[in-house]
Amino acid sequence: MDAAAGPLRVLHVEDDRVSLLIFSQVLLGEPRLELRSAEDGAEALALAADASWPPEVLVLDAHLPDTSGHALLARLRALPGLAAVPAFMCSANSAPDDQALARAAGFTGYWPKPVVPAQVLAALLALHAARG
Repeated sequence: MDAAAGPLRVLHVEDDRVSLLIFSQVLLGEPRLELRSAEDGAEALALAADASWPPEVLVLDAHLPDTSGHALLARLRALPGLAAVPAFMCSANSAPDDQALARAAGFTGYWPKPVVPAQVLAALLALHAARG
């Protein structure tokens, strides 16, 4: 996809309202990024299946009310066009074993909570730049 085509579409799935707010504040005001959020797996699947807004990056919490981030990633990957989109696990559980499990499940990266704004922005803007 051409980077000039518009902002990078980021789907963030998080059930904790404070974490959701912090993440959205990190992206606020960055015109190269467009964020949509879901609070559980079912809502995430519905948003991701919307052909008018296919996500280009997935950011998933490890523990959601109706599923795990690992199981949700597998279901999202099965949707058309999402098999290879970059996916980041965002979790307070950030031990080396947790990060290894996320990599094995197909996550591109791992962002421990609370997120480091500069780290998140740098990774997402690098993905935006790489689209062109």
